Amino acid sequence: MSEPSAQQGRLVEDEEELAAIVRGMRTVAVVGMKGDDRPEESAVAIPAMLQERGYRVIPVNPKLASALGERAWPDLASVPDRFDHVDVFRRPDAIPGLAGEILALPPERRPEVVWLQSGIRHDEAAARLAAAGIAVVQDRCLGVYASRYAPRPGA
Repeated sequence: MSEPSAQQGRLVEDEEELAAIVRGMRTVAVVGMKGDDRPEESAVAIPAMLQERGYRVIPVNPKLASALGERAWPDLASVPDRFDHVDVFRRPDAIPGLAGEILALPPERRPEVVWLQSGIRHDEAAARLAAAGIAVVQDRCLGVYASRYAPRPGA
């Protein structure tokens, strides 16, 4: 992603920066994604919408074998492909551990953006990620922003 806001590593709240993040992302690792048998859940519906809009979705959940036609991985370190964005559906108390997992990745494998879904906020972990050069969005629904700013199929 070439938007400077994502490369600077900071907490992102500005609407234009959020739009730029959504427009610039290509591959999204979804931590805490649910299985296809639960399509009504946000942790399935939002990744499905992203996939429909042309983004590659990589499920990350040790309890899944696959979701949305993609192989699932137990953790981010196991994902062999490059992902530029991490979308998180985990409880706030799990965020420090996830931040540690992200920071343990080699710098060239770290995501440009970590997006914590609505209701998910952990200021200390977010600050650690931002200090490492990762843009962080907290307590916002990626589905809302993707609905506004992501390209529609055939558009």
